[in-house]
Amino acid sequence: MKTTRVLRTPGGLSLRLDVRAVTVVVLLLLAALAASVVLIGTGDFPIPAGDVVRTLLGDGNAGQEFIIRELRLPRVLVGLLVGASLGLGGALFQAVTRNPLGSPDVLGLGQGATAGALTMIVLFSGSAAQVTLGALVGGLVTGLAIYLLAWKRGVHGYRLVLVGIGVSAVVTAVNGYLLTISDLVDAARAVVWMTGSLNGRDWDQVWPLLALCAVLVPLVLANARGLRMMEMGDDVSNALGVRVERVRALLMVAAVLLVATATAAAGPVGFVALTAPQLARRLTRSPGPNLLPSLCMGASLLVTADWASQRLFGADQLPVGVVTGVLGGVYLLWLLVTERKAGRI
Repeated sequence: MKTTRVLRTPGGLSLRLDVRAVTVVVLLLLAALAASVVLIGTGDFPIPAGDVVRTLLGDGNAGQEFIIRELRLPRVLVGLLVGASLGLGGALFQAVTRNPLGSPDVLGLGQGATAGALTMIVLFSGSAAQVTLGALVGGLVTGLAIYLLAWKRGVHGYRLVLVGIGVSAVVTAVNGYLLTISDLVDAARAVVWMTGSLNGRDWDQVWPLLALCAVLVPLVLANARGLRMMEMGDDVSNALGVRVERVRALLMVAAVLLVATATAAAGPVGFVALTAPQLARRLTRSPGPNLLPSLCMGASLLVTADWASQRLFGADQLPVGVVTGVLGGVYLLWLLVTERKAGRI
């Protein structure tokens, strides 16, 4: 069945539209919105979905207004923005490395952000804001180190993955050392942060994430055509007029910023950046980076996992990082088996 349509404008321009990909994006957006409404209504004081919608539209009572707008809505917005950032960042890494395993989880960006946060917790007993800043700096420094170490007349995908795995191992060892020298209180605080959670998130985490996404998402989508051409190889891309190293460096910086900021806001929520692009590609059945579907898939996955962490385990509310870690680990094992059977690893 043909799923591509060509739209022509009165000025003579043409636009190729992948109907299946657009449908997947719309359905994922609807799923994310529906999951968000259900999640906002979930808690010790349950609120029906209809009342949630009415309150968000300005027609709720004073009690519902306070619970939804001040307590629950910021948490859900952080979940949506973190999931979208991880999904888009993961899609960029996998497209640049041309490897389904080339995600921030494997390359060590999460571990780098964790090292920055642990440094602030263990060595400086930093406040929540200082821990967030430390995680952001740690992620950015780790991303820069991986890129520089992988550089040799350009950055090759597999070399980037291998360097990332090595850096990840080193940073993981540093994190273990920081935990061993910390006192009991700081160690407990560090372990809670390292799990990845949306508990206690408020508007202070929403606005930086929203501002970053407002800048980086249009910038990334504007370079999607060049990124897709780069999948044909650097020589072909250069022949077609794509400035390969410039586009690659720009998108890598954007991906590192997205992942580091998301990790700083919610902790190292595992495997969303790995699974979201892969699931999006399987749904769209479309070649290329699938940037927008990956973004929507990441947002849907994280808010759904957050709902599951609150509702499926009785009185024990798990941090969302535990749920995504279990699901993502199972998916990673399945992906490795599939890639091995196909002879790609």
